[in-house]
Amino acid sequence: MARTILAKLKRGLFMTHTEFLEKVGEAFRRTGPVEARHIDQIEDALIAADASVTLSVRLADELRARVRSGEIQNAEQLRPALRKRLVELLRSVEESSKPTGQAHSPRVTLLVGVNGTGKTTTAAKLAKRYRETGRSVILAAADTFRAAAVEQLQYWADRIGVPLVHQNEGADPAAVVFDAIARAKGRGADDVIVDTAGRLHTRANLMKELEKVRKVAGREVPGAPHDVLLVLDATTGSNGIEQAQRFGATAGVNGVVLTKLDGTAKGGVILAIAESLKLPVRWVGIGEGEDDLLPFDADEFVDALLAAS
Repeated sequence: MARTILAKLKRGLFMTHTEFLEKVGEAFRRTGPVEARHIDQIEDALIAADASVTLSVRLADELRARVRSGEIQNAEQLRPALRKRLVELLRSVEESSKPTGQAHSPRVTLLVGVNGTGKTTTAAKLAKRYRETGRSVILAAADTFRAAAVEQLQYWADRIGVPLVHQNEGADPAAVVFDAIARAKGRGADDVIVDTAGRLHTRANLMKELEKVRKVAGREVPGAPHDVLLVLDATTGSNGIEQAQRFGATAGVNGVVLTKLDGTAKGGVILAIAESLKLPVRWVGIGEGEDDLLPFDADEFVDALLAAS
Protein backbone atom coordinates (compact mmCIF):
# COMPACT_ATOMS: atom_id res chain seq x y z
CA MET A 1 0.00 0.00 0.00
CA ALA A 2 2.78 2.45 0.95
CA ARG A 3 4.60 1.73 -2.32
CA THR A 4 1.39 2.33 -4.28
CA ILE A 5 0.86 5.69 -2.59
CA LEU A 6 4.48 6.72 -3.19
CA ALA A 7 4.22 5.76 -6.86
CA LYS A 8 1.05 7.83 -7.23
CA LEU A 9 2.65 10.77 -5.43
CA LYS A 10 5.66 10.63 -7.74
CA ARG A 11 3.33 10.79 -10.73
CA GLY A 12 1.44 13.68 -9.17
CA LEU A 13 4.68 15.56 -8.50
CA PHE A 14 6.14 14.84 -11.93
CA MET A 15 6.02 18.45 -13.14
CA THR A 16 7.44 19.88 -9.90
CA HIS A 17 10.08 17.16 -9.66
CA THR A 18 11.17 17.53 -13.29
CA GLU A 19 11.57 21.31 -13.12
CA PHE A 20 13.30 21.07 -9.74
CA LEU A 21 15.93 18.65 -11.03
CA GLU A 22 16.40 20.71 -14.17
CA LYS A 23 17.10 23.85 -12.17
CA VAL A 24 19.22 22.15 -9.53
CA GLY A 25 21.51 21.15 -12.39
CA GLU A 26 24.79 19.56 -11.47
CA ALA A 27 24.47 20.18 -7.73
CA PHE A 28 22.95 16.73 -7.22
CA ARG A 29 25.06 15.02 -9.86
CA ARG A 30 28.53 16.09 -8.77
CA THR A 31 30.80 13.88 -6.70
CA GLY A 32 33.53 16.42 -5.99
CA PRO A 33 33.80 19.49 -3.76
CA VAL A 34 30.79 21.74 -3.27
CA GLU A 35 31.04 24.95 -5.27
CA ALA A 36 29.11 28.14 -4.61
CA ARG A 37 27.03 27.76 -7.76
CA HIS A 38 25.71 24.40 -6.59
CA ILE A 39 23.94 25.89 -3.61
CA ASP A 40 22.78 28.79 -5.76
CA GLN A 41 21.17 26.19 -8.04
CA ILE A 42 19.38 24.57 -5.11
CA GLU A 43 18.12 27.97 -3.95
CA ASP A 44 16.83 28.81 -7.44
CA ALA A 45 15.14 25.42 -7.74
CA LEU A 46 13.31 25.85 -4.43
CA ILE A 47 12.13 29.33 -5.39
CA ALA A 48 10.91 28.09 -8.78
CA ALA A 49 8.94 25.33 -7.02
CA ASP A 50 7.19 28.04 -4.95
CA ALA A 51 8.76 27.11 -1.65
CA SER A 52 8.81 30.90 -0.95
CA VAL A 53 11.83 33.16 -1.35
CA THR A 54 12.33 33.56 2.40
CA LEU A 55 12.42 29.84 3.09
CA SER A 56 14.51 29.05 0.01
CA VAL A 57 17.15 31.63 0.95
CA ARG A 58 17.25 30.41 4.54
CA LEU A 59 17.66 26.76 3.54
CA ALA A 60 20.42 27.70 1.10
CA ASP A 61 22.19 29.78 3.74
CA GLU A 62 22.04 26.82 6.13
CA LEU A 63 23.69 24.62 3.50
CA ARG A 64 26.38 27.24 2.89
CA ALA A 65 27.10 27.44 6.62
CA ARG A 66 27.42 23.65 6.84
CA VAL A 67 29.82 23.66 3.90
CA ARG A 68 31.95 26.35 5.54
CA SER A 69 32.05 24.43 8.81
CA GLY A 70 33.12 21.25 7.04
CA GLU A 71 29.96 19.36 8.01
CA ILE A 72 29.16 19.00 4.30
CA GLN A 73 32.38 18.09 2.51
CA ASN A 74 31.28 17.10 -0.99
CA ALA A 75 28.40 17.53 -3.41
CA GLU A 76 27.14 14.01 -2.78
CA GLN A 77 26.07 15.13 0.69
CA LEU A 78 23.88 17.99 -0.54
CA ARG A 79 20.83 15.93 -1.46
CA PRO A 80 20.61 13.98 1.84
CA ALA A 81 21.31 17.16 3.82
CA LEU A 82 18.48 19.01 2.06
CA ARG A 83 16.19 16.00 2.37
CA LYS A 84 16.69 15.83 6.12
CA ARG A 85 16.03 19.54 6.56
CA LEU A 86 12.81 19.50 4.49
CA VAL A 87 11.46 16.48 6.34
CA GLU A 88 12.23 18.17 9.67
CA LEU A 89 10.30 21.26 8.60
CA LEU A 90 7.23 19.28 7.54
CA ARG A 91 7.33 16.90 10.49
CA SER A 92 7.52 19.74 13.02
CA VAL A 93 4.26 21.18 11.70
CA GLU A 94 2.57 17.77 11.63
CA GLU A 95 3.54 17.12 15.25
CA SER A 96 2.35 20.52 16.47
CA SER A 97 -1.02 20.26 14.64
CA LYS A 98 -2.11 16.68 15.14
CA PRO A 99 -5.90 16.24 14.94
CA THR A 100 -7.37 15.97 18.41
CA GLY A 101 -9.38 12.97 19.43
CA GLN A 102 -12.91 13.46 20.64
CA ALA A 103 -15.05 11.73 23.21
CA HIS A 104 -18.27 12.46 21.34
CA SER A 105 -19.50 11.21 17.99
CA PRO A 106 -19.83 11.93 15.13
CA ARG A 107 -16.58 13.57 14.13
CA VAL A 108 -17.35 16.68 12.10
CA THR A 109 -15.05 17.85 9.31
CA LEU A 110 -15.60 21.14 7.45
CA LEU A 111 -14.07 21.74 4.04
CA VAL A 112 -13.61 25.45 3.38
CA GLY A 113 -12.05 27.57 0.65
CA VAL A 114 -12.80 29.71 -2.38
CA ASN A 115 -14.65 28.57 -5.47
CA GLY A 116 -12.85 26.37 -7.94
CA THR A 117 -10.36 24.70 -5.60
CA GLY A 118 -12.09 21.30 -5.69
CA LYS A 119 -13.89 21.28 -2.32
CA THR A 120 -16.89 19.29 -3.50
CA THR A 121 -14.96 16.46 -5.13
CA THR A 122 -12.54 16.48 -2.20
CA ALA A 123 -15.43 15.99 0.24
CA ALA A 124 -16.52 12.89 -1.67
CA LYS A 125 -13.01 11.48 -2.04
CA LEU A 126 -12.38 12.04 1.66
CA ALA A 127 -15.62 10.20 2.46
CA LYS A 128 -14.44 7.27 0.37
CA ARG A 129 -11.10 7.25 2.17
CA TYR A 130 -12.82 7.19 5.55
CA ARG A 131 -15.11 4.38 4.45
CA GLU A 132 -12.10 2.34 3.40
CA THR A 133 -10.92 2.41 7.03
CA GLY A 134 -14.25 0.97 8.18
CA ARG A 135 -15.88 4.25 9.25
CA SER A 136 -19.46 5.19 8.36
CA VAL A 137 -19.85 8.62 6.80
CA ILE A 138 -22.59 11.19 6.13
CA LEU A 139 -21.97 13.91 3.54
CA ALA A 140 -23.55 17.36 4.03
CA ALA A 141 -24.13 19.67 1.05
CA ALA A 142 -23.88 23.00 2.87
CA ASP A 143 -22.94 24.90 -0.28
CA THR A 144 -26.51 26.04 -0.80
CA PHE A 145 -25.55 29.08 -2.88
CA ARG A 146 -24.60 27.05 -5.92
CA ALA A 147 -27.18 24.57 -7.21
CA ALA A 148 -24.55 22.67 -9.18
CA ALA A 149 -22.65 21.96 -5.97
CA VAL A 150 -25.50 19.84 -4.58
CA GLU A 151 -25.93 18.01 -7.88
CA GLN A 152 -22.21 17.36 -8.09
CA LEU A 153 -22.00 16.06 -4.54
CA GLN A 154 -25.12 13.90 -5.08
CA TYR A 155 -23.43 12.32 -8.10
CA TRP A 156 -20.35 11.51 -6.06
CA ALA A 157 -22.37 10.31 -3.05
CA ASP A 158 -24.27 7.87 -5.28
CA ARG A 159 -21.04 6.76 -6.90
CA ILE A 160 -19.28 5.90 -3.66
CA GLY A 161 -22.35 4.77 -1.74
CA VAL A 162 -22.47 7.44 0.98
CA PRO A 163 -25.68 9.14 2.24
CA LEU A 164 -26.03 12.84 1.40
CA VAL A 165 -27.98 15.42 3.40
CA HIS A 166 -29.07 18.51 1.47
CA GLN A 167 -31.80 21.12 1.25
CA ASN A 168 -33.09 23.44 -1.43
CA GLU A 169 -30.92 26.06 -3.08
CA GLY A 170 -30.57 29.12 -0.87
CA ALA A 171 -31.29 27.21 2.35
CA ASP A 172 -29.45 28.03 5.55
CA PRO A 173 -26.11 26.12 5.46
CA ALA A 174 -26.20 25.76 9.24
CA ALA A 175 -29.58 24.01 8.97
CA VAL A 176 -28.05 21.49 6.57
CA VAL A 177 -25.27 20.80 9.05
CA PHE A 178 -27.82 20.41 11.87
CA ASP A 179 -29.77 17.86 9.82
CA ALA A 180 -26.62 15.97 8.83
CA ILE A 181 -25.46 15.66 12.42
CA ALA A 182 -28.94 14.56 13.50
CA ARG A 183 -28.94 11.84 10.84
CA ALA A 184 -25.45 10.77 11.80
CA LYS A 185 -26.50 10.44 15.44
CA GLY A 186 -29.61 8.51 14.45
CA ARG A 187 -27.61 6.08 12.35
CA GLY A 188 -24.62 5.89 14.65
CA ALA A 189 -22.38 7.23 11.88
CA ASP A 190 -18.76 7.98 12.69
CA ASP A 191 -18.19 11.06 10.50
CA VAL A 192 -19.97 14.03 9.02
CA ILE A 193 -18.09 15.71 6.16
CA VAL A 194 -19.41 19.15 5.26
CA ASP A 195 -18.92 20.83 1.88
CA THR A 196 -19.27 24.58 2.45
CA ALA A 197 -19.81 27.42 -0.01
CA GLY A 198 -16.82 28.83 -1.87
CA ARG A 199 -16.32 31.94 0.15
CA LEU A 200 -14.33 34.88 -1.06
CA HIS A 201 -12.53 36.17 2.00
CA THR A 202 -13.75 39.70 1.17
CA ARG A 203 -17.41 38.64 1.54
CA ALA A 204 -18.05 39.31 5.21
CA ASN A 205 -21.61 37.94 5.11
CA LEU A 206 -20.44 34.58 3.83
CA MET A 207 -17.72 34.37 6.46
CA LYS A 208 -20.36 35.07 9.10
CA GLU A 209 -22.38 32.15 7.78
CA LEU A 210 -19.32 29.96 8.17
CA GLU A 211 -19.08 31.09 11.79
CA LYS A 212 -22.73 30.12 12.23
CA VAL A 213 -22.04 26.66 10.79
CA ARG A 214 -19.21 26.22 13.29
CA LYS A 215 -21.44 27.34 16.16
CA VAL A 216 -24.23 24.91 15.24
CA ALA A 217 -21.78 22.02 14.86
CA GLY A 218 -20.26 22.80 18.26
CA ARG A 219 -23.67 22.97 19.90
CA GLU A 220 -24.70 19.57 18.52
CA VAL A 221 -21.40 17.74 19.07
CA PRO A 222 -19.00 18.92 21.80
CA GLY A 223 -15.69 19.98 20.28
CA ALA A 224 -17.02 20.15 16.73
CA PRO A 225 -15.91 20.95 14.14
CA HIS A 226 -13.01 18.66 14.92
CA ASP A 227 -11.25 19.32 11.64
CA VAL A 228 -11.45 22.40 9.44
CA LEU A 229 -9.58 21.66 6.24
CA LEU A 230 -8.76 24.48 3.85
CA VAL A 231 -8.82 23.26 0.25
CA LEU A 232 -6.20 25.05 -1.85
CA ASP A 233 -5.51 24.76 -5.57
CA ALA A 234 -1.83 23.90 -6.02
CA THR A 235 -1.75 25.60 -9.42
CA THR A 236 -2.14 28.98 -7.69
CA GLY A 237 1.09 28.36 -5.79
CA SER A 238 1.94 30.81 -3.03
CA ASN A 239 -1.06 32.98 -3.92
CA GLY A 240 -3.13 30.52 -1.91
CA ILE A 241 -1.29 31.43 1.27
CA GLU A 242 -3.20 34.71 1.65
CA GLN A 243 -6.44 32.73 1.38
CA ALA A 244 -5.21 30.46 4.13
CA GLN A 245 -4.37 33.39 6.39
CA ARG A 246 -7.84 34.90 5.99
CA PHE A 247 -9.70 31.63 6.46
CA GLY A 248 -7.54 30.65 9.39
CA ALA A 249 -8.57 33.74 11.29
CA THR A 250 -12.29 33.09 10.83
CA ALA A 251 -12.73 29.36 10.35
CA GLY A 252 -10.16 27.88 12.72
CA VAL A 253 -8.36 25.98 9.98
CA ASN A 254 -6.17 23.17 11.32
CA GLY A 255 -5.08 21.50 8.11
CA VAL A 256 -4.80 21.87 4.35
CA VAL A 257 -5.88 19.79 1.38
CA LEU A 258 -3.80 20.66 -1.67
CA THR A 259 -5.60 19.76 -4.90
CA LYS A 260 -4.47 19.62 -8.55
CA LEU A 261 -0.89 18.87 -7.55
CA ASP A 262 -0.44 16.93 -10.78
CA GLY A 263 -1.17 20.03 -12.87
CA THR A 264 1.60 22.32 -11.61
CA ALA A 265 5.33 22.69 -11.14
CA LYS A 266 4.64 24.64 -7.92
CA GLY A 267 4.39 21.69 -5.55
CA GLY A 268 6.98 23.31 -3.30
CA VAL A 269 4.14 25.47 -1.98
CA ILE A 270 3.66 22.65 0.54
CA LEU A 271 6.91 23.82 2.12
CA ALA A 272 5.77 27.44 2.08
CA ILE A 273 2.49 26.48 3.78
CA ALA A 274 4.38 24.70 6.55
CA GLU A 275 6.84 27.56 6.99
CA SER A 276 4.50 30.54 6.74
CA LEU A 277 1.25 29.20 8.16
CA LYS A 278 2.45 26.45 10.49
CA LEU A 279 -0.32 24.32 9.03
CA PRO A 280 0.14 20.70 7.96
CA VAL A 281 -0.96 19.49 4.55
CA ARG A 282 -3.18 16.51 5.41
CA TRP A 283 -4.17 15.36 1.93
CA VAL A 284 -3.06 15.97 -1.66
CA GLY A 285 -5.09 15.59 -4.83
CA ILE A 286 -3.19 14.19 -7.80
CA GLY A 287 -5.99 13.56 -10.31
CA GLU A 288 -9.72 13.41 -11.00
CA GLY A 289 -10.30 9.78 -9.99
CA GLU A 290 -12.03 8.83 -6.76
CA ASP A 291 -8.80 7.25 -5.49
CA ASP A 292 -6.63 10.24 -6.36
CA LEU A 293 -6.75 11.84 -2.91
CA LEU A 294 -3.66 10.72 -1.01
CA PRO A 295 -2.77 11.08 2.67
CA PHE A 296 0.20 13.40 2.92
CA ASP A 297 3.44 12.02 4.30
CA ALA A 298 6.51 14.22 4.71
CA ASP A 299 9.06 11.53 3.89
CA GLU A 300 7.21 10.41 0.77
CA PHE A 301 6.75 13.97 -0.46
CA VAL A 302 10.41 14.88 -0.05
CA ASP A 303 11.53 11.62 -1.62
CA ALA A 304 9.24 12.23 -4.61
CA LEU A 305 10.55 15.80 -4.96
CA LEU A 306 14.26 15.05 -4.68
CA ALA A 307 14.47 11.57 -6.21
CA ALA A 308 16.96 11.11 -9.04
CA SER A 309 15.36 10.77 -12.45
